[in-house]
Amino acid sequence: MFVPYGESVPDLTGFTLLMPAVSVGNVGQLAIDLIISTLNMCKIGYFYTDCLVPMVGNNPYATSEENSAELSINAEVYSLPLKKLVALQLRSIFIKYKSKPFCEKLLSWVKSSNCAKVIVLSSSHSYHRNDVQLRSTPFRYLLTPSMQKSVQNKIKSLNWEEMEKSQCIPEIHDSEFCIRIPGGGIAKTLYDESCFKEIPMAVLLKFVSEGDNIPDALGLVEYLNEWLQIIKPCCDDSTASALPLKMPSSWRLLFGSGLPPALF
Repeated sequence: MFVPYGESVPDLTGFTLLMPAVSVGNVGQLAIDLIISTLNMCKIGYFYTDCLVPMVGNNPYATSEENSAELSINAEVYSLPLKKLVALQLRSIFIKYKSKPFCEKLLSWVKSSNCAKVIVLSSSHSYHRNDVQLRSTPFRYLLTPSMQKSVQNKIKSLNWEEMEKSQCIPEIHDSEFCIRIPGGGIAKTLYDESCFKEIPMAVLLKFVSEGDNIPDALGLVEYLNEWLQIIKPCCDDSTASALPLKMPSSWRLLFGSGLPPALF
């Protein structure tokens, strides 16, 4: 599934894998874009898979004319060995009935690569929130049992709120309660599979609505950084707003080009 760009397969032992779920507002994908761009992560390979809709485009993180013509595809892997980070970016949607096979192959690769943990960045429909969620922070997290052992104390010190259980079948009063992530893409499938396979995984998500979701992506990166501290603040003030985040050059066309002057 993973194809390295070099002749040898990179050693990812002990690395933290960051990846998005293709979810409402594409918030997870935008957040991974921010992390790759800000940390200037290097491309080390790609996923050869029939589970995603094929796509090809220019380099989304171009910094000059020389590297702007480099091609990018639907599932690419980036690395930052200094911080023991590896990021998987997904750029297209799943083909029908192919999301679960993709999750299974991905987690098999995670195990064979000896990654220390996986962090999935996702989002969920804000209109599905209950009264408690409406009155609290829009951010939530989930930890697999094998992840809880190592990070439970750290997470508790951050005063984060865990994703609440809700009725498995909404509007049915005697329905059982379970974890649901409406609009969260493969986040729930990855979480369930990781629980079963005892893979250390965390899911970080934000309740959002479709629209301009750049502020949501910024917030999700700041939320992640509270825990991992992968991006140093630009000043002594350690607040989230002080993070020197670098928006990718491709974001200039996120909503298309500007209006042609000939219209006026």
